[in-house]
Order: sequence, then structure tokens, then C-alpha cells
Amino acid sequence: MSDHHSAPIAPDEIESWRGHLGRSESRRQKLDIEVLRRFAAAQGADLDVERQAPPLAHWAFFLETVGPEAIGPDGHPRRGGLLPPVRLPRRMFASAVMTFSEPLTLDAEAELTVTVADVRHRSGRTGDLVFVEVDRRIVQAGRDRLTERQTIVYRSLGEATAAVIPTDLPPHRNAEVWTPGPVDLMRFSAVTFNAHRIHYDFPYATQEEGYPGLVVHGPFTAARLFAISGDPGGRPIRRFEFRAMAPLFASQPIYLAPGGEPGETQAIRCDGAVAMAARAGFEA
Repeated sequence: MSDHHSAPIAPDEIESWRGHLGRSESRRQKLDIEVLRRFAAAQGADLDVERQAPPLAHWAFFLETVGPEAIGPDGHPRRGGLLPPVRLPRRMFASAVMTFSEPLTLDAEAELTVTVADVRHRSGRTGDLVFVEVDRRIVQAGRDRLTERQTIVYRSLGEATAAVIPTDLPPHRNAEVWTPGPVDLMRFSAVTFNAHRIHYDFPYATQEEGYPGLVVHGPFTAARLFAISGDPGGRPIRRFEFRAMAPLFASQPIYLAPGGEPGETQAIRCDGAVAMAARAGFEA
């Protein structure tokens, strides 16, 4: 990695990146039923999407679309444009908080507005971290249907990630065991138009980014946690939030388990580490 990527972040760089605050763009799209059906299929949800929307259905739509000339070395679109051109090489979808006001209407047009809400810098034990917060708002028929704040974190490469060694864990009460493989990751990448190479390019993931294997998408895990977050009384989910804390890897068992409080869920790695924590809030 070049010195440009490894040099400490300077204050003037942060100020330049914070110049993106308030920048916004909008996209309009017809919410195609078959697009949503493929999204449901990729995550193993019910294919009858006309009857029941799959978990986090809004992620099937409004995908960022660029040509091959605009793709960076990691498979993501090149830095710059709406988001600040943070030069740290690793980019991860770290967390999100979303509020559901009304269900989306399929086969009808909707509009997404994306706004840069915050840019923050801090130094951690692995080096510089830059957090970019993005607000997303979906409007349909003149009414807010969903709002979401996403946090994207950029960081240096740091040390290689150690291999995850399975341990003899005690049974996780009421846990679902999920073991996504390379084909599952490819299908989810395809339906979300996510070309980040850590999800399908084993040599890149291991040799360039230092992971021990293919990395499971954070949104894939979040959707699986949403699926087990339903209220026993049948109340709809009005708020959902998640935070990624450790990477998950293909072909290793993941325990999707209830947390300590109603609405809380966790994705637990086969070595016992909590990789993602989520919380759902229900209609009063």
C-alpha cells in the first residue's frame, strides 16, 4: 500500500471531507416486483413478495450504478462524488438505524434522497478511522415511507485478521444456525449490485485485505437478524438498528440468536464472538 494511504490523516483533510456535509442527491425508481423477488431468493426469504415483503426490502432498490471505468481497485465505485474521497483503503458498512413509517407499494414509483449528514475522525488502536454518516429517505405518493441513517467506516489496512477457530460452544438457546457459502455471498452481491471483492475474490480478500476468507456482507447478516426479530404478539417492526462488531466468514456456522431484551438479536461467530447486534422496536 502506498505512503499516501498509510500517512496519518491531517486536520485539513478532515475539513475538506467535511465540506461534503449537506450534499444530497435523489433517485427515482419503479419498485419492480421481480427485482424484489430476486432479493428475497438471495437471502432465503419467502418468494411470495406480493404477500410478504422480505426483510429490509428497501435495500433491493435504488442501487448505485456506475460503469466499469468508475470502479476502484476494491470493486467499490471510485471515491469522490457525493461522499467525501476518504483515502483510507478499507471501507465497511458499520451500522444503521431505520424507521418504517408505511410499507412500500410495489410496482409503483418511489424516490430516494441521500444526504451526507456527518464526517468524523478518530484514532483507534488500529490507526485512523473516519466515519461518514449518510441519511436516506424514501418517499412514495408524497409520503415518507422509510428513513435510514447509515454509518460507513473507513480505516487503514492494519494487521491481518486472524483466522476464526471454532470452539465447543454451549448450545445457543433458540438460535438458528446459518452457514452461508460462496454461492450465497455471490447471489447477495448480485442482487445488491455490490462488487466489493472481499465477498467473492478469495485471493484479494486474503492477500490484499488480510482476511482469512471471504467476508459475509453486513447487510446480509442484518437482514437475517431482522427476519428473527418479529414481535410474538404480531406487532409490525417500526424501528430497526444494527451494529457490526466483528467480521463473519463464508462456510463457517453463524448463530442467529435472541439477545437479552425483547427485540434484541445477535449474530454470534463460531468462536463465540458477537459479530453483529441488532434491536427492533414495535408499533405501540
